[in-house]
Amino acid sequence: MASMNKAGRGFMYLSNKFPRLSPAKIKDGVFFGPQIRELQKDPNFGVCLSPKEKQAWMCFTNVKKNFLGKKRAANYRELVNEMIVAYRNFGCNMSLKMNFLHLHLDSFPGDCSDVSDEHGERFHKVIMTIEKRYEGKWMPNMLADYCFNLYRDCKETEHKRSK
Repeated sequence: MASMNKAGRGFMYLSNKFPRLSPAKIKDGVFFGPQIRELQKDPNFGVCLSPKEKQAWMCFTNVKKNFLGKKRAANYRELVNEMIVAYRNFGCNMSLKMNFLHLHLDSFPGDCSDVSDEHGERFHKVIMTIEKRYEGKWMPNMLADYCFNLYRDCKETEHKRSK
């Protein structure tokens, strides 16, 4: 999996902007909602990126604004596909989260801004556990494992006894 060049201007800019974030997380691009929103507002961030980094960043911001935001653009499928191509050109492997996004575009609500951060954090936590279990390797079993966890969670809540 590719990641940001530690000697690049973009990496140095992120290191200075988020001093409490570990270099490994910056290198691999592990950021959460508030940090991403802060970077989107920052006009100096795009200037520091290499051309491939900038292309991937611009595609990501387009998807966030025109698909995951308040209004879904008519060309949202094209935007997601452009983002995936830009990530591949940058040298990134497609994570399990990207597979879910790409394969289930029609399952997202029309207004994704209504979905709370709590659900996203729970999803992120479950996926991180599964990724650790499979040691960073992509296997079809990962998807089945995640789906089984969802099914199991639903079954448990369905059969709870009230006191």
